[in-house]
Amino acid sequence: MKKEEEKKEEFIKWFSEINKTSVPIVGGKGANLGEIFNLGVPVPPGFVVTTAAYKYFVEKSGLDEKIKKLLSGIDYENTEQLEDRTREIRELFIKARMPEDMKEEIIESYENLNAEEKDFEKQGNALKILEKKEPIYVAVRSSATTEDLADASFAGQQDSFINVRGNEELIENIKKCFASLYTARATYYRHKKGFEKEARLAAVIQRMVNSEKSGVMFSEDPAFKDNNMIIEAVFGLGEGIVSGTITPDRYALSRKDLKMVSKFISDKKIAIVRGKNKREETIELQPKKSRSRVLSEYELTRLAEFGMKLEKHYNHPQDIEFAIEGENIFLVQTRAITTLNTRSEKSGQNIRGEVILNGIAASPGIAAGEVKIVKTLKDLEGIKVGDILVTKMTNPDMVVSMQKSAGIVTDEGGMTSHAAIVSREMGIPAVVGTGTATTKLKDGEEVTVDGTTGKIYKGKVAESQKKEIRKVGVKTKTHLKLIVDLPTFAERAAQTGVKAIGLTRIEGIIAESGKHPNYFLEHNEMRAYEEIVFRGISKIAEYFDQLWVRTSDIRSDEFGDLKGAPKREINPMLGMHGIRFGLKYPEILKAELKALKRVAEKGKKIGVLSPQIISVNDIRGIKNILKEIDFHKCEVGVMVETPAAVQIIKDLCAEKIDFISFGTNDLTQYTLAIDRGNEAVQEFYNEMDPAVLYQLEYVIKVCKREGVQTSICGQAGSKKEMVKFLVEKGIDSITVNADVAADIAEYISELESKR
Repeated sequence: MKKEEEKKEEFIKWFSEINKTSVPIVGGKGANLGEIFNLGVPVPPGFVVTTAAYKYFVEKSGLDEKIKKLLSGIDYENTEQLEDRTREIRELFIKARMPEDMKEEIIESYENLNAEEKDFEKQGNALKILEKKEPIYVAVRSSATTEDLADASFAGQQDSFINVRGNEELIENIKKCFASLYTARATYYRHKKGFEKEARLAAVIQRMVNSEKSGVMFSEDPAFKDNNMIIEAVFGLGEGIVSGTITPDRYALSRKDLKMVSKFISDKKIAIVRGKNKREETIELQPKKSRSRVLSEYELTRLAEFGMKLEKHYNHPQDIEFAIEGENIFLVQTRAITTLNTRSEKSGQNIRGEVILNGIAASPGIAAGEVKIVKTLKDLEGIKVGDILVTKMTNPDMVVSMQKSAGIVTDEGGMTSHAAIVSREMGIPAVVGTGTATTKLKDGEEVTVDGTTGKIYKGKVAESQKKEIRKVGVKTKTHLKLIVDLPTFAERAAQTGVKAIGLTRIEGIIAESGKHPNYFLEHNEMRAYEEIVFRGISKIAEYFDQLWVRTSDIRSDEFGDLKGAPKREINPMLGMHGIRFGLKYPEILKAELKALKRVAEKGKKIGVLSPQIISVNDIRGIKNILKEIDFHKCEVGVMVETPAAVQIIKDLCAEKIDFISFGTNDLTQYTLAIDRGNEAVQEFYNEMDPAVLYQLEYVIKVCKREGVQTSICGQAGSKKEMVKFLVEKGIDSITVNADVAADIAEYISELESKR
């Protein structure tokens, strides 16, 4: 009997019984909650269904042998096989019957949690319990023995469930929580980190706070080395931030004195709340409420104090989730920040002035000048050198005028929009996705644009300052290449000393002609089209020895104003562009390839890069045209920017391609189902998402085996966190914007020296 009681006690551990050394028993999340509960910071009470309970459930249900069998001999690089096997494992968990003794222990603890009203009141009565006999709402959160570690964050790898109520619902969600240890993503990640044998799961059962406000606090800025702490908050439940459906308020506080350094108050419009008849619902906020700040000065100060207390206790900066009801603040989770080594310095001047608009910092530098609102192409005629071009969103028709501008501001778009990409190449400070620039700013008004912070200031409060081009001063095993699209800026890019171009998009050259390729086709002027492409590429080639040139990828939304342009499609991103357009109109593609052949005949090494590849027939089609025009002295490459290209990479390599280049802008948007040009969903857009990284690693592995060169030409190649990942996976070259070439080269050198 005594032995049986000891076994039962291991099923449940209350927060008061555990601390940071309890990871093997309650997992990382549970251990952290117990640690801070006993530290005296306000934590909603709860208990943990332990890893011993998980093991007992697996053994008693006969799942252990079934799991081993399903995972034995699995090819972790085979996405389809991994998905199928792990799905089968999860179904086994959910269908399994929980042992009665374990089930009774959990339900008894749940009822005790319901009864502990007095204990909860000691921390602040954040919940209104309708009746003692009514079951309370709890959260069921996964807590793996390998998550929330200082050197590897497994956050989000397993599932958690909120607003769980009642005995049966609790048991079902605990089983789902256990099952989520075997999602394809989590299983693959554990395999790569070498944690398969150590991995076990516990389930945290924690009383839900009916949040009026919630958010996330970083005790140290995870993005910039500026000695600030960052707090983001929304009205309602934290799901609004986690899901990315609500843009939060953002507060920066000095770590020295906890005083506010800056704040961004978003228009939150909606809040996610616990509904009366359903688990959670989305409500619309009145304009006065939606535009008001979420956190008071007192709440910010208290949160900052808690954040610094936890950082001091753990001796490491913390990522903390919080919830507020009434006057009571509760911390519901803490874990180490694992991305501090990828942070960058905040450059530029320390600007002081009245901020009149905020957006996404798209191209670094500072620009002061007069606003020129561009609503139609006719408005472009009024742009003078030194103006601030303000428009809904730029398109290739605007490139010439953009070159004159001191700074660029748009209503729409994100970090990979046309405005952002071109501005970075030109070295022009830019802020995108402001939402209201074209209505809030006025023609002739003088403003200062800070492309480093995303702020627009009233008047001239700082001197214009472009980011300077530095010469690359180190040699690396991983080759460095440049993105150069426009002949006008080739000389500027050449200041880096880099002699190879990893991406030239010819659309900018086409747009400067004012005519769509269809125009030349319809007027039987393909020789003129070839000449336009040849002259543009030749000017760029004057400064470089090797060029990988992408054949045209002309979307109907970006080029709709060119002469002869077809009607805009309903969904241009998924429409007639890329290689499918070139193969449908082979005379257009043939003219482009003839132009490249002429450049190659001048002694330049040319690589032909094909965009939007989804089939081996695409690469066969372009090879047929190369053969037809007798262009053999070129490398043939494909853009890996569609999930289809990832899936058929072995077949593409079998077609004897010379290189691949990752187009992470499109690969990310197609993988995550996010329009990369829509500022409203930019919080979802993340090239470092495991779903994207998995594909990059897989393609590199296959190409290395087949002797095919690998590179990246998407904007992510200019970000250090992506560079670190790619260098570690053995990529052959990285293509970057000229303004960051020296920084990235030094970073690659640092990474290679450590290896």
